[in-house]
Amino acid sequence: MARRLEEADCPVAVLEPRVEPLVHLRDGFAITYWRYYECLPVADTMLAEYAQALERLHAGMRQLDAPAPHFTDRVEEAQCIVRDRSQSPDLIDADRELLTHSLRSLHRAVVDRKADEQLLHGEPHAGNLLRTTGGMRFIDLETCCYGPVEFDIAHAPDEVGDQYALADPLLLRDCRILMLAMVAAWRAGRDDDFPNGRLVRDGLLRTMREALDRHGIDVRH
Repeated sequence: MARRLEEADCPVAVLEPRVEPLVHLRDGFAITYWRYYECLPVADTMLAEYAQALERLHAGMRQLDAPAPHFTDRVEEAQCIVRDRSQSPDLIDADRELLTHSLRSLHRAVVDRKADEQLLHGEPHAGNLLRTTGGMRFIDLETCCYGPVEFDIAHAPDEVGDQYALADPLLLRDCRILMLAMVAAWRAGRDDDFPNGRLVRDGLLRTMREALDRHGIDVRH
């Protein structure tokens, strides 16, 4: 995937050319080798650069027909965690109900909009973006999937979506809340080892409730 994205002029980190492009297993670790990039401090212009880099990434990905799951498969993974109490034993009933309704309703709303779909990064949030001396570069490509570009944009700061020329505002709104629900579900997983995962989950649930109230969305229907 990384090689094909590089060939399509996508702003992604590339593999280290001096090492065979394989997953190397050693001492119980799976290791891949990537080119080192000198990173720059975050600047005031970062959000504009971020939006431009994401548009360029999508433009390159639009040229590719590569094997990858659909974004709905990722939604289903989150739904499985919420449905199965043994996978999410610490989730209280009110939060489980909120996630159940939100994942189902918003998943349906995004699919029913029938927007154009293409290959996506899957999680192009700020933690997967390097600001280097050679420009912005996205990393962590194992989450690539197919779906509308708004699903990707939803992972970026709101200001990035505001500057993304082709984004559908209503679809982006739904994708943002859907993304919050998905990540909250993953943080509720019994085997989740994300640092401070419970605090992160509770913060995501608060943000979800605020967004649903602000936009007058009733996910119970």
